[in-house]
Amino acid sequence: MKQSARQMFRWLSLAAEAVAALMLAVMFVSFLITILFRYVLNWSSGWASELSSVMWVWLVLWGAAFVLREREQIRFDIIYGSVRPAVRRAFTVFSAAGVVGLFLLSLPAVWDYVTFMKVQSTSYLRIRYDWLYSIYVIFAVAVILRYLWLAARAVRGHDPAAPSELSDKEH
Repeated sequence: MKQSARQMFRWLSLAAEAVAALMLAVMFVSFLITILFRYVLNWSSGWASELSSVMWVWLVLWGAAFVLREREQIRFDIIYGSVRPAVRRAFTVFSAAGVVGLFLLSLPAVWDYVTFMKVQSTSYLRIRYDWLYSIYVIFAVAVILRYLWLAARAVRGHDPAAPSELSDKEH
């Protein structure tokens, strides 16, 4: 059972990376099209520029939600790394509680804003803003779930900065 859950998690991780790679490819191609159209052919390229911007927003939030691992997150950990494992676990629980609390507090307002934005769409591609901004709702829910999971693991005694967690065995 545990092995099949790991395989499913690994498959989902690879799928998330593939989606991010596809978004990066679309962003790069649309960027090249923008350059070609604007500077070589002297044509309007607003749609390609807009597509590149949309892909950038989605790529950043998708990647932060589903691709980046916890040990790859940027943080100041001078104190965190120098304390005993029990204190690190307490730090993890308290910081996770703060992150989860703030995201849960903001989620209703975020949902209201995103659903309200269905009244507008982008200039060139006519993408409704509620679809465009929906990635933030997905990101917020993923962050809430991630930090609940981290807190639960810390409460069960898992040391988030154990040497095995900092190695590249998972790759």
